[in-house]
Amino acid sequence: MKKLSKSTVSNIITYGIVIIAFIICQAMLSAGAMTRSLRGQLIPICVYIVMAVSLNLTVGVSGELSLGHAGFMSVGAFSGIVASAWLASAFHLENTVVRLILSMIIGGIFAGFAGVIIGIPVLRLQGDYLAIVTLAFGEIIRNVLNCLYISVDGRALHIAFSNPNIPGTVILNGPAGAVGVSKIATFPMAFALILFTLMVVLNLIHSRSGRAIMAIRDSRIAAESVGINITKYKMMAFVTSAVLAGMAGSLYGLNYSTVTASKFKFDTSILVLVFVVLGGIGNIRGSIIAAALLTVLPELLRAFSDYRMLIYAIVLILVMLATNSPVIRSMFDRMTYRRRPGLPEEKQKGGAAE
Repeated sequence: MKKLSKSTVSNIITYGIVIIAFIICQAMLSAGAMTRSLRGQLIPICVYIVMAVSLNLTVGVSGELSLGHAGFMSVGAFSGIVASAWLASAFHLENTVVRLILSMIIGGIFAGFAGVIIGIPVLRLQGDYLAIVTLAFGEIIRNVLNCLYISVDGRALHIAFSNPNIPGTVILNGPAGAVGVSKIATFPMAFALILFTLMVVLNLIHSRSGRAIMAIRDSRIAAESVGINITKYKMMAFVTSAVLAGMAGSLYGLNYSTVTASKFKFDTSILVLVFVVLGGIGNIRGSIIAAALLTVLPELLRAFSDYRMLIYAIVLILVMLATNSPVIRSMFDRMTYRRRPGLPEEKQKGGAAE
């Protein structure tokens, strides 16, 4: 029997953690053992897990600092909402599962298109310059959405800027955001999106393209000297991250009856970056745990009233210390296949991200 590689074992463990968490949540829902506030947090938790894993692809694997991830999320959210309303109006698509899947795909496509437009000029920059430009992108998208009016009239979509007097049923109403949204997002679909994201990201990391991306991260000059196309692989990671963020945004938008552009401010990008940093940069499993824990933690700490933020800050510090502890990192190193170029497989010990 062929022995599984350490990367395969690590991937199985990651999938197993997510599947076990889903089974536990479903059992609690069936037994009525979950509070109403926690039930309302299930889909946002899944959304932020996808956001954290996708941003880790840019920050941890590609080594580029992006502060505009919420911008791609907002593009996906509003394009997904418009797509859902248009599919229901134009084609009378009543199957909410199919409509949700199509809306998420459309949201991902629009976010990926935005990633290509931004990535072509932006990925020529490095360090602080890249962070500033992506930050500006997030703010520009939010202000554009505040001026955008979209309505659906049968199979026709009407789009206008700063003109609320458009025919049909208004979907996007400028500063008021998306109104009257059909809430079709479900927890099982959110779980499926997490699995899809993990499949895409983990397969990319352990592929030939993933090794090229990490080589560029470690030494751009050395990678270029051996013929690696810098722009191609950086764009691949950046656009893949944007597509996944757009799909998460669609799921997030279709979970609420009203969605405004203010939900995707700079604070949201920083929050997702905090999940990545606290979970460990390049550590996909750490991003999942940090995003889930820190999303639900404020709700769990409501009972502590005045001490809630103090406890939250202490937990942040403890999570960061734990995920960056040499003991825990060495344990992950033993469980994860990490390859160094030029060494035989049986002598591999450290190097790449999970």
